[in-house]
Amino acid sequence: MTYNPAEMFSLKGKSAVVIGGSGVLGGVFAHALAGSGANVAIVGRTPEKVDQAVAGLREEGAEAFGITVDASSRSGIEEASATVADRWGGTDILVNAPGINSSTPFFDIDDDEWDRIMDVNLKSMFLAIQIFGAHMKERGRGGSIINVSSISSGPPLSRVFTYSVSKAGVNNLTQWVARELAPDRIRVNALIPGFFPAEQNRKILSEERVNSIIGHTPMGRLGEPDELAGTIVWLASEKASGFVTGALIKVDGGFSAMTI
Repeated sequence: MTYNPAEMFSLKGKSAVVIGGSGVLGGVFAHALAGSGANVAIVGRTPEKVDQAVAGLREEGAEAFGITVDASSRSGIEEASATVADRWGGTDILVNAPGINSSTPFFDIDDDEWDRIMDVNLKSMFLAIQIFGAHMKERGRGGSIINVSSISSGPPLSRVFTYSVSKAGVNNLTQWVARELAPDRIRVNALIPGFFPAEQNRKILSEERVNSIIGHTPMGRLGEPDELAGTIVWLASEKASGFVTGALIKVDGGFSAMTI
């Protein structure tokens, strides 16, 4: 048997939805999928950011459009799924990449902050998988769902309690739903990035904390967002990763392998 990498990783004819695709890491995912041939729908909360992200994809020749909704709203996600179905017939690839963070000390976290972080980081993924997954199942063509977790999901990272708990929930959700949807050829995996310069962590990464992270990372640096692109394409492609589901894929420069 011969193997053609270009064919193995091609997403031509596939339709992808990137929730949180107007962010730093979500934007990389969207461009990576589009660069491999997929049509890409950007789902986000802020119209200006969504429009900018779509414009960037179209400049590269991609078939793309944007949907502005609240990802933690069931009606918003239902609207997004229906819009993609009307335009492209359905969704083949779903990337769940919304995320917010906070460094509020544990005893100062109030109910509103807890609910907000859980809604964006965890509830939104539950809703998206339930709604898009049901349509994938009805369509009968299989699919790939990729949830973006975090290295802070376990062991939990100090100073980001609610964020860490929400991402631990993402890991469990990923593996539970992977078992549920496997008979329908719908693969569900989690990408677990280490430390990358993204919007949700820039506000809490002081110079001291960055130096501490780098000191605990065998590769001795933070990750570059583009270094996540290949993993997303691999997980999205049925030909490349057709027997991969329920996996928690770490891209962290060795951070999780480090002790003393």
